[in-house]
Amino acid sequence: MTVRSLFPTHFYEADLGDASLLEELEESVRALAADDTAGRRWSKEHGYRGYTSYASLDDLPQRDPAFADLKRHLDRHVARFAEACGFQLGGRKLKLDSLWVNLLKPGGAHSGHIHPHSVVSGTIYVTVPPGAGALRLEDPRLGLMMAAPPREDTFVHAVPAPGSIFLWESWLRHEVMPSTAKSDRISVSFNYRW
Repeated sequence: MTVRSLFPTHFYEADLGDASLLEELEESVRALAADDTAGRRWSKEHGYRGYTSYASLDDLPQRDPAFADLKRHLDRHVARFAEACGFQLGGRKLKLDSLWVNLLKPGGAHSGHIHPHSVVSGTIYVTVPPGAGALRLEDPRLGLMMAAPPREDTFVHAVPAPGSIFLWESWLRHEVMPSTAKSDRISVSFNYRW
C-alpha cells in the first residue's frame, strides 16, 4: 500500500538578520503612527486596535530608506519562496504590490482573511513582546471537509520573533491571534503579484 501527500501548502520562515534595519523600521513605524492622520482615522473606523498604514500610504519604499532596504531583502526571500513553490514565472519575477505597517496594541488581533489579487503574502516582525499574538494558519481544505472527523493540525500557529520573515501563498487563510503582551507588536506586511 502507498499513501502519498499531494498538493502541499508551503510556508516560508527566515530571519532578516539585520538588527540595525529592525531599529530603523521601528523608528519609522512609530513616526508614521504619530503623523499619519488618515491611517489613524481608518484604524479607528475599522476597529483596528492600534495603527496600520494599510489604507492610507502606498509608497513606503519611496518615502523612507528603511523600507527601501527592507524591500531589497524581501525581494530575495520572495524569489527563494517562489522557486520552492515551483512557480513557473516564464522568466518574470514577482513584484512588490503593496506594503503596510502594523502597530498592534495590547489586546489587538486580526480576524481570519486571505489576500486576493496577490501571489505571495507575508509579514516581517519588527518588535515582538512576550505574549504577542501568533500567526494562525488554517488548513485550506477546511471548508471542504464536510462530514470528516476532526483531525490534527487543522490550525498551525507560527510564533514570530523580532526579525522573523513569514511568507505564504496569498490564498492561505490566516489570522493574528489576540495579543496578551504589555506593549506594542510592530510588523510590516506585504503582497507580491505576478
